[in-house]
Amino acid sequence: MKRIANSVTAYLEDLNVDERAVMEQLRAAILNNLPDGFREELSYGMIGYIVPHELYPAGYHCNPKLPLPFLAIAAQKNFIAVYHMGIYADESLYSWFTSEYAKQFTTKLDIGKSCIRFKKNASIPFELIGCLVKKISVQQWINLYELKFKRK
Repeated sequence: MKRIANSVTAYLEDLNVDERAVMEQLRAAILNNLPDGFREELSYGMIGYIVPHELYPAGYHCNPKLPLPFLAIAAQKNFIAVYHMGIYADESLYSWFTSEYAKQFTTKLDIGKSCIRFKKNASIPFELIGCLVKKISVQQWINLYELKFKRK
């Protein structure tokens, strides 16, 4: 579900009270653990965390005018989503996250290539998401991105 907002604040204000509370808690877990260099902005209609052009002038290979995306969160129609490009690009990070989730929670993890979906707000592992976020620095993400995705 794409929301029409022109800022992170407007995005959050557009949510219902319950969604807003969860998204603010998720956002806090991310911001409290986000390595230096990443920047929060509205990205693809979601709250995104990107590598700004000042740090990576080449931008995103799909559209170099856009900064390099790393992470996004969104309140979708039936779930809260965390889109983490690192778990898509790094199998060991994916394995670590799925293993840690299974150790801490009995609910089945709903995960795709980069999308982690949480259908029940109570099942969001805020602390684990924070740990995931701080596992990749800006430079590590740029190196991994160039290795896995950038067209030669």
